[in-house]
Amino acid sequence: MAGHSQFKNIMHRKGRVDAQRSKLFSKLAREITVSAKMGLPDPNMNPRLRAAILAARAENMPKDNIERAIKKSQGGDAESYDEIRYEGYGPAGAALIVEAMTDNRNRTASDIRSLFTKSGGNLAETGAVSFMFDRIGLVAFDAAKADADTMLEAAIEAGADDVVSTEDGHEVYCAADSLAEVARALEARFGDPRKTSLVWKAQTTVDVDDEAGEKLVRLMENLEEHDDVQNVYANFEVSDALAAKLGA
Repeated sequence: MAGHSQFKNIMHRKGRVDAQRSKLFSKLAREITVSAKMGLPDPNMNPRLRAAILAARAENMPKDNIERAIKKSQGGDAESYDEIRYEGYGPAGAALIVEAMTDNRNRTASDIRSLFTKSGGNLAETGAVSFMFDRIGLVAFDAAKADADTMLEAAIEAGADDVVSTEDGHEVYCAADSLAEVARALEARFGDPRKTSLVWKAQTTVDVDDEAGEKLVRLMENLEEHDDVQNVYANFEVSDALAAKLGA
């Protein structure tokens, strides 16, 4: 019976992983479709579409899925999505920015508001917290692409503003209007990046206690699991102990 129980647990975990992967692929496909619809369907002529395709490849999204998402953008019956930014406060007053794509604004706004409220936070008006963040470009590479010094040197030559290198990889930051130029220069040297996108980076972060930290992490997870949410950004820091606990 123990073996059977273990097998069932493995199957349940696999089911959850498969469901999460399916949801991720759906979000990536939506970004590809919207990017191709807003510009040209050629990634060489459409920086946003190229970034979306690179993100999909980084998650091992099948080539057929990518091509299908691009073709979907060119059809007369292509779904229409609105890009919306939600801003709010979570537990301990931490600021959050939520980027979403939706075909039903009322539904998504209601869902996002409910998630904030249940966490002990509140949804605010657009602009309420974004002034605490900078809109900048990000080009991310796996750690194996280069050592920290080499990446820093290349980033400076490419016109980037900052580089954060860890054992998980390199994050190169630049001005929003320089993203395409910086990305091209780094791709020419290191190959395809893991991610290329415009992001919201907190100007400063706030430390929160473990109780608030757990609630905030749970809120971010719940937001990210929503079908319409593409990205979530926040300005809080948790203790090393809580980070280790949540990472376990």
